[in-house]
Amino acid sequence: MEKAVLHPYLMFEGNCREAMEFYKGIFGGELNMMTFGQVDNSCPAAIRDHIMHASLMGGEIDFMGCDTPKPGPLAGDKIQLSLSGFDEAGLRKKFTQLSEGGTITVPMDKQVWGDIFGAFKDQYGIDWMIDVRAQ
Repeated sequence: MEKAVLHPYLMFEGNCREAMEFYKGIFGGELNMMTFGQVDNSCPAAIRDHIMHASLMGGEIDFMGCDTPKPGPLAGDKIQLSLSGFDEAGLRKKFTQLSEGGTITVPMDKQVWGDIFGAFKDQYGIDWMIDVRAQ
């Protein structure tokens, strides 16, 4: 049986295009986006240019996203994206890039379990954990 692939699907409140372009600048890959207006010409003008579906594939990380069609707060804080590996310099760079404009909740530092770990909420409200695995 072929292994299934899990892609995080990020939900935004009107700034999906900006966020996905930001992530593309960090992770690379091919970014494709489709607006609500491209899919349904009769959609409300307020969401016509909002992103109905975006995919960032072929870079260091693959993920998808969209703008929520309904205004109001999202039911977030249930999922965090975790980026881990052995490349300390590379992962520290990702931490710095992704946390820019956001809120660091755990600075990158050596932890009691031996790994170097940090956590933050990025400028788009997405929670991240970066873990440099102990050798």
